[in-house]
Amino acid sequence: MKLYFSPGACSLSPHIALREAGLAVELAKVDLRARKLEDGSDYTLINPKGYVPALGLDEGDVLTEGPAIVQYIADRNPASGLAPAAGTLARYRLQEWLNFISTEVHKQFSPLFNPASSEDIKSAARDRLSSRFEWIAAQMAGKQYLMGDTFTVADGYLFTVMNWAPRVKVDLSRWPVLSDYAARIAARPAVQDAMRAEGLIK
Repeated sequence: MKLYFSPGACSLSPHIALREAGLAVELAKVDLRARKLEDGSDYTLINPKGYVPALGLDEGDVLTEGPAIVQYIADRNPASGLAPAAGTLARYRLQEWLNFISTEVHKQFSPLFNPASSEDIKSAARDRLSSRFEWIAAQMAGKQYLMGDTFTVADGYLFTVMNWAPRVKVDLSRWPVLSDYAARIAARPAVQDAMRAEGLIK
C-alpha cells in the first residue's frame, strides 16, 4: 500500500491507523499547494480531488476520504481492535464518531486556515469548535478513549484534528479531560512513529 500524505494534515489519521495495525506502507509526500508529488508528478492523476489522504491499494485501486480509509485499514487487521466488527452496533457507533469528527470538527477548522476568511468568520468558527469540543469533553467522562477503553481509528482522527487547535488560536486547555486524552494518544508508540516519520516530532 502507498499512503499519499502531507505532514500534519488529516492524512496523519490513516498514517497512525496503518502503524497501529502493523501494516507495511510506502509513504508519498504531497505538496498540496502545487498538487504535486516529490518527483514533480501531478498528484491529481492519483486523486483528482487534489487533497490528502489517498491510499493506493496493492490491487491497483485508490481509496480516498479519511473515514473510509481508516475503516479499510482496521478491517485489514481485525485483531488490532481498531474498529468493531462490521454489522455490530459498536461499528455504527464508530461510524457515528467518524462522521461527527469529519463534519463537525475537521471541517470547522477550514475557515481558520483560509487567509480569505474575515475575522468575523474566524470568530464564528472558533465558537462552533468550542461547542463541539465541549460536547466531546462531556462524552469522555470516565473513558480512556472515544469508544471506552479501546483505542480505535476514531481516536487517531480526533487526535489529528485536535493538533491543529494551537495553530488557529483554539484553546483546548479549558477541558483537562481533552488535554489528558491527547497526551495519552501522543504517548502511543505507533502515534510517535507516525509523527516522527512526518517530521512532526524528533
